[in-house]
Amino acid sequence: MIRIAISGISGRMGMRIGALAGQDKDIEIAGAIEASSSPAIGRDIGELLGIGKMGKKVEADFKNLASLCDVLIEFTSPGATLEHLDTAIKNKKAVVIGTTGFSKEEAGKIKEASSKIPIVFSPNMSVGANLLFKITEEVAGALGKDYAVEIVEAHHDQKKDAPSGTAKRLGEAVSKVKGKIPPIHSVRLGDIVGDHTVIFAGNGERIELTHRAHSRDAFAKGSISAAKFLAGKKPGLYTMADVIGA
Repeated sequence: MIRIAISGISGRMGMRIGALAGQDKDIEIAGAIEASSSPAIGRDIGELLGIGKMGKKVEADFKNLASLCDVLIEFTSPGATLEHLDTAIKNKKAVVIGTTGFSKEEAGKIKEASSKIPIVFSPNMSVGANLLFKITEEVAGALGKDYAVEIVEAHHDQKKDAPSGTAKRLGEAVSKVKGKIPPIHSVRLGDIVGDHTVIFAGNGERIELTHRAHSRDAFAKGSISAAKFLAGKKPGLYTMADVIGA
């Protein structure tokens, strides 16, 4: 049984991670965290998730939960994630990070932390998106310089960072072959969960590689798989490619 703590439990991702974790016989929800200003603070976790009373309340401070869990799952903000990461290091706890919007300096702090604890850090936790990273690099290499590349990504209108972390990772995949990040176009409309398309265009033809997330369950399932993957792992910086064996 792997004991997880969910950070950002009342958010869109936190709710789905909690709901699916509650159905997983190999997972125990050891605790949950929210911002101190959240109305979820003090509520029973199970009642918040709609899966029945658990007798465990949502906390505002990860320090109160760190000793109770094996893995922390983070889908919050860069600031909150880095704060919780410090606590995880002190308590030798593994961390799954799905938070996006980190600066280069902040991402460097995560890499530094991975020398002390095991971390899965990925801008997208879905299996399909992580296969897209691999395929994009392969296609970019096969097509060569005669094909121009651009990336289009679309998300809901509440998403704060643009371009998305997934789009940036796709750009890096192209850059490995072409030596530079291609143009990235961001759309923020309605309740779009997440669409990413890499367009390769040459004379007379084009190839489009697209991943569309139909629901947040794809990301939630991936994060739970990542938590299971980290159980017993040595310190290191892992990605979803490691989790799925891509």
